[in-house]
Amino acid sequence: MKYILPIVFVLASIQISAQQIFITNGKIEFEKQTNLHKDLDDSWGSDDDNIWIQSYKKSLPKIQTIYFDLYFNENKTLYKGGKEATQGLLKVPEWMEDRSKENIIYNDLKENKTVSQKNIFDNNYLITDSLRKIDWKITSDARTIAGIECRKAIGKVMDSVYVIAFYTDIVQCSGGPESFTGLPGMILGVAIPRLNTTWFATKIQLIEIKDSDFIIPKNGKKSNFADLQTIVTKSTKGWGKNAAKNVWQMML
Repeated sequence: MKYILPIVFVLASIQISAQQIFITNGKIEFEKQTNLHKDLDDSWGSDDDNIWIQSYKKSLPKIQTIYFDLYFNENKTLYKGGKEATQGLLKVPEWMEDRSKENIIYNDLKENKTVSQKNIFDNNYLITDSLRKIDWKITSDARTIAGIECRKAIGKVMDSVYVIAFYTDIVQCSGGPESFTGLPGMILGVAIPRLNTTWFATKIQLIEIKDSDFIIPKNGKKSNFADLQTIVTKSTKGWGKNAAKNVWQMML
């Protein structure tokens, strides 16, 4: 990739209006954060009398942070792991580590096609399917994400999981982090309350992205969304009330 526009938008420090600029090529850094303490409360209860849980919380960070990079042009996106997050004194235990950083998601918005490589239960799957259809409802609410004013939308995935998204039409691509697409502009922020997880853009680099830069994933056992959900649901059948939540996380 060649940097033909050596401009880095550190979005926290600038304001852009739709009348000033439209962005059609570039790279967006996303910060994904999951509240691990809330995850434990959801799984085991937040009762202060639960001594083990209250003690365990003190041994792990409240928030797990990982970074992703989204490369885009007007019709395609490629989403994959980014820089390493800064580690604090408290470490995330292996059983709670977010393994989605190993995933690669390619979306062809024009052809309505997605190809993603996901590591699930230490097995690689190559999922080829149509783009996930999300019935978005655009609201009048707005939020500034790192300096860009975004419009709020609410959608639902996997029948029952509500998604809050914030998009901007300054970026002329209807993509977003993970498999979130379908709004009239780039999604710069996502929150899924039931997963205690958020994705927010931190910066955009204006660089030329060619079709040849979108390296489509090729490794893994071939599958599609429906078949993968069947596999994951069956594998988590004995996980009690945590089963559904784990299915949702792995299917994003």
